[in-house]
Parts: sequence; structure tokens; C-alpha cells
Amino acid sequence: MDDLNFLHQSYQPDSKGSESSEYDELEGFGLNPKIIIVEDDKIFGLSLKKYLMKTLNCEIELFENSMDCLSYLLNMPNVKSPFCLITDISLEHGGDGLLLIDNLKEKKFNFVSIAMTGFASIETAIAATKKGVYHYLTKPFELDNLQTLVLEAISNKLGVKTSLIKMRQSKTGSSKSKNKELRLESPKEEDFFCGMIGRSQAMKDIFERIEKVALTESTVFITGPSGTGKELVANAIHNLSSRAKFNQVSVNCGAIPGELLESELFGHTKGSFTGAISNRKGRFEQANNGSIFLDEIGDMPQLLQVKLLRVLQNKTIEPIGSNETLNIDTRVIAATHRDIELMVSENTFREDLYYRLNVIPIKIPALKDRKEDIPLLLSYFVNRFVSADGSNEIRFSNETLKMLLNYDWPGNVRELENIIERLIILRGGNEILPEDLPAKIYRHNPLATDHYKQIFELPKDGVDLKKVLSDIEDSLILQALGFTEGNKNQASKLLNLNRTTLIEKMKKKSLHT
Repeated sequence: MDDLNFLHQSYQPDSKGSESSEYDELEGFGLNPKIIIVEDDKIFGLSLKKYLMKTLNCEIELFENSMDCLSYLLNMPNVKSPFCLITDISLEHGGDGLLLIDNLKEKKFNFVSIAMTGFASIETAIAATKKGVYHYLTKPFELDNLQTLVLEAISNKLGVKTSLIKMRQSKTGSSKSKNKELRLESPKEEDFFCGMIGRSQAMKDIFERIEKVALTESTVFITGPSGTGKELVANAIHNLSSRAKFNQVSVNCGAIPGELLESELFGHTKGSFTGAISNRKGRFEQANNGSIFLDEIGDMPQLLQVKLLRVLQNKTIEPIGSNETLNIDTRVIAATHRDIELMVSENTFREDLYYRLNVIPIKIPALKDRKEDIPLLLSYFVNRFVSADGSNEIRFSNETLKMLLNYDWPGNVRELENIIERLIILRGGNEILPEDLPAKIYRHNPLATDHYKQIFELPKDGVDLKKVLSDIEDSLILQALGFTEGNKNQASKLLNLNRTTLIEKMKKKSLHT
């Protein structure tokens, strides 16, 4: 999460703290205290760590629970070393933040603490104050305020004048970068590989593995979410192999009815079943000396899985209605978006077939896990669909581009391609504004605040704002729980909340599923 502008400010430092040059260059002992973060929300915890690593010259450790944190601190070479603890109060696993503070005090650690919570209350604020917490932050908050607090806490409470470095960009520089126009970068020649585009390390690793695998005769098993380009990987393996001069045949096992799939794969003889008016070669025979790509193999019926296992073991096929066994030399490349290991454990996919297929695995990451490739893909698909005369070329406003870059793309590259094609067809020749995007992207993105402006019309005699907002919050929480059938973990993701924050809100509001 590089762009954290959606965090709202809950702590406002005084003018002295925000404008003073006190932290520009803190003189002192030359010993930088560690910063310890305890946060069970992985994404938020990593965001805090990444931000503080960029802005402060400190060693930073991140833990998801208090037990791991305590174990780490007890094993430090010098337990008297000062550190700043930033901890969530409510932790899903391994105790809570205030209890951790108590334990550290009992063991005479030299530290200062900053507490965070997703749902503030007078009781928790009082409890935090009694523990001697330096400051109590309510999520969401501005990260630069946290940085200021850390500097103040280390300087004022630990008495350590460290050589901490302030933000690397001045406030004016940071402001300029926020307002700077975003531009898409066209992919370079080295970003292309056999019809795929990728500059991220994850994709470079995939490309390297494809090159190595292509030189072998081994069976390859490609996994990854729908729309990530599994067929492109299969094509690349075939085209770079010694079998490239022979056929590559593709079969979507999920698109062909089970009763027809056997005939499709292995062929049949005339009269072997109703409608078999002539002999027909199967896909394996058509791909002899070449490669066969079995897409969505997780959808293959179990009876057919047995026959496929025999083909892989014996390198022979037997067409339906024939007593003749045909020898074949066909390389198998299989793929699925399903969790095959889970299917094996549930006995819906044969374990022996899985191990036969999974000789060389290739797992393609979801697009959300390689977001640095999104600008390249956006630029590529825009150029691909725009007409030769450029009359339907589209441009993206800054806000629109931010939404596209921050969207999780559940349909992966295929979804991105389809949306760009649709925008060029429907809005070609114009600047694309946020409202031009599909509703799922517009609603999903925290930048789309204007979306909610017209949901409620203010009556002439006014409203009780606190009650209306509370009622809306109650409704959204109950809707999220309804969509997920009471699963709080999934509901918290729909609401972009920490799970513990959602549970605290439900308890406070007495909401039940």
C-alpha cells in the first residue's frame, strides 16, 4: 500500500511539533533505539513498518502478536537497550497490547509506548493512560503524525538524543509530489516475454523458470487465479521447446461435458456410441510429438482422472470403442485456478494423478501481488485498442489513474484488458474520469468519496448527524455480515476494517448475526 492518503487524521500535533526544526537533526549518543511494532493486521503493520523505515534511521521489527514480540525482546543481546513500542491494544492472537506493556515493565525494559486502537472509548483511553502510554492513537490516523509522536517519545521519555533523520522530503516537496500529474509508462522491450508483460521480480522469476522448463520433457503444472495468463505460460513452454515444430493442442476440461470429454481427449471409432458416425482422432493423438494443454484440469470428472493417469504412466491411449492401443509421445501441460491440494484432501481429485502432474509446478501471482506491472499493462492495452489514427485515444485523470492503480483486480489481467477495451469503445477520444469507471472499481476505491454525496438528502429541518451516521454504520455492518453468512473475517475485508475493530464495534453496538 504505497498510497496511504485514505488515512484520516485523529492526532493533531501542536505547531511546535510540526514546524519546529527540533527533529531536523537530533544530536546525541549516536545510538538509535529500535522501534517495535505489534499489529495483527498484516497489511497495516507492513505499511507502518515501510513508512517508518523510509523516514527514520532506526531498526524496526514487526510482530503479529505480543508473545512473539516478548520472546524476541527477551532474547536481545542487550535487554537494557532503549526502544519505542507501537502496539495495537486489541490483538487477535497472543494477548493484548496493554498486557504486553505490563509484562515489559515488570521485566524492567527501557522503553516508551504508543498505543493504537480501531475503536476508541473512554475506558480504553483511561487504561492506556494508567499504563504510562505516551500517546493513544485512534485508527485511522496520518502516518506523519505517528512519525512525529515517535520522535517526541524517544526524545522526551527515553532521554536519548539520537541521530534520527526526519522525512526525506520536505512538506512542500511532499505536497508537490501529491499534486504531480501521474503518467503511464509504456513497457520496454525487456518487459515482454512470449506475449506476456512483466517488470516485477515475481514475473521475472516466472519467465526464468519457463526458459528452464522448456528445455526438458517433464510434465508442467500451472496454477494461479483466473485471468492471470496460464495459457500464455503454456504456449511459451511449447514454443521454446524442441517440440515447437509440432502441434500444440489446448483443451478446456471445464468447458466440455464430462460424457464428451473422454472422446475429445482420446478419440472414438465409428458406431462406438450414438452420433459417432465416423472415426475421430482425439486431442492426444493430434498433439503427438507436440504438447497438449489441459486447462482447468480441476474440473475433470474422477472417472476420467483414472484414465488420464494411465495415459501419463503408459504413454498410450485407447479410443472409445476400439481394442487398439496407440502409443503417443505428447508432453502434458496442465493448469487450474482451483486449490488442488485442498481437492486432494477432500478426495475430489486423485492424489496419484496430482503427483504425476505436479512434476514442475509454476504458480502465477495474482495481479494485486505484482502491482508494479499494472501501469505497464494499462499503457499496453490502451495502445493496443486505440485506432491507427488515434481518434479514440483516451487519457486518465489523476484521480482515475490512482483508482486503477489501487484496485485489486480480482479478474486479474483479463479484467484489466476488458475494462480498457470497454472504455475505449464507450469513451474513446475523452479524458476518463472516476465516474466513467465500472461501479465495482469506483465503489471499491477509498478515493471515490464523491460517490456517497447523493446517497442521503438533507431534510429542511435538519437531522441528528450522529444518529444517522451510526444507523448507516449499523446497516453496512449487518449487510457485510449477511453477504458473508456471518463470517467476521470476510465481513471485515468488505468494510476495509481490522477484524478486531469490527468485533469491537459489534459489541459496542450490540449487533448480532
